[in-house]
Order: sequence, then structure tokens, then C-alpha cells
Amino acid sequence: MIIGYARTSTTDQNAGLAAQGRDLTAAGAEKLFSEQVSSVAVRARLAECLAFLRAGDCLMVTKPDRLARSTAELLTIEADLTKRGIGLIVLSMGGERLDTRNPTSKLMLTILAGVATWEREIMLERQREGIAKAKDEGKYKGRPASLDAAKVSEMHGRGIGPAAIAKELGMARSSVYRLLETPAG
Repeated sequence: MIIGYARTSTTDQNAGLAAQGRDLTAAGAEKLFSEQVSSVAVRARLAECLAFLRAGDCLMVTKPDRLARSTAELLTIEADLTKRGIGLIVLSMGGERLDTRNPTSKLMLTILAGVATWEREIMLERQREGIAKAKDEGKYKGRPASLDAAKVSEMHGRGIGPAAIAKELGMARSSVYRLLETPAG
């Protein structure tokens, strides 16, 4: 049995979720698990999907980033599926359809997943370099401070308790305690 899994990161991406479902069904998925949740959140439907799969089945996704957060996680999932006698089909992997029941596709999945991770790391490195350059030129100030440490300290100095400070400033009491414990300077 071919089982499809579709995921989008936000509920705003209804069209993307529908497109994944359409593509998976058109490619032969007989049952579909789908969810709209960030890849870093708990993916309950993915857990259900993985638990549903049996030896001889095949899990199908449109792209690897719909299934896994990283190359390591993708390869871990693929290894678990292989150990359980379950294949993995990725419909769009560098323009190719990959089916891990084929050794060449398994190799390509590993290589392309590694390249995707490398590209992401290079992009983040460039972003950090751009931010550093903008800071040096005085064009980037970063996010404004959301917690006013001076105000917290001043209120505490007047004898106002942490709970009252938190309530007045609209912040968590734990944040007030953290600011009070942080040495000035």
C-alpha cells in the first residue's frame, strides 16, 4: 500500500497542502495523512502515519522537507523505514522521483539531502555576514529590547515587588526575576 504524507508549516498554506494531497493521490497514494504544523512542532499526523505503515508499504512525500527537519532526520526516518521493510518515495527531489527501494535512488536521496543541508547552511552564513556588515555600517540595530531592565531595577529599588512589577510592565514574573539577578553593566 502507498501511504502519502503532506505537511505545510502554517494554516495559511491551504493551497499548498491541497496541492501536495493532489500530487500524492495522482502518484498513487491510497491513503493520505496531512497536517498543518511547523516542522519544529510535534507532528502528530506524521507519528500516526509512521505507526500505520507495515512491511511492504511505501511512504510517499512530495519533497523531503515535508517529511524531515534535517538531513540527519531524513536519513534516520529512511533507515527506520528500510529496517521495517517499508520504502520511501520522494516525488520531487532535484527534479527526480526517488524510490528508496532502488539502491541508486537511496544513494541519490542521501547526496541530495546533504546538498540541501549544505545550501541552507551557506545561506545562513551569508545572512550572518550581511547582518555583521550592516551592524558595522550602523544600518542594523537588531530587534529592540522587549524588556526594560532599567525600569525593572528602578521599580524594585522603590520597594515594588517582582509580581507587581511584572503586572505593571506586562511581562512574566520569571523575566523580572531574571533581570533582577543579572548584574548591571
